Amino acid sequence: MKSAVAYIDGASRGNPGKASYGVLIEIEGKTYTLKKNLGISTNNVAEYEALLALLNWCLEKKVNSLKVFSDSKLLVEQIKGNFKVKAENLKKLHREALEKINKIQNFKIYYIKREFNKEADKIANQCLDENS
Repeated sequence: MKSAVAYIDGASRGNPGKASYGVLIEIEGKTYTLKKNLGISTNNVAEYEALLALLNWCLEKKVNSLKVFSDSKLLVEQIKGNFKVKAENLKKLHREALEKINKIQNFKIYYIKREFNKEADKIANQCLDENS
């Protein structure tokens, strides 16, 4: 069984403004990073894009156990089904994320405080700085 632990973060300067995401993945003793400049977007969209990038990567690598840590309470609670998705621009992203999550045998997502998500935040902000 392939197990991964990941930290995700979306960044937006201006909200909406220049946006990106950063993902840190730990799997089988190795560390991987994902990052992407998203152009102009909101922070919440960037958070969802980070999760989707992670899910796509995990499905491609045939990961069947995934623990995700995020400092976006909105994202975590929406994915868990505790908060409704009211924003129209997030509904499609939310639906897409749940479809991908259902393909992973063992999926857990946790909210963590920002200070415990520094690496993913750093990756997202470096991506913004590289493209400024």
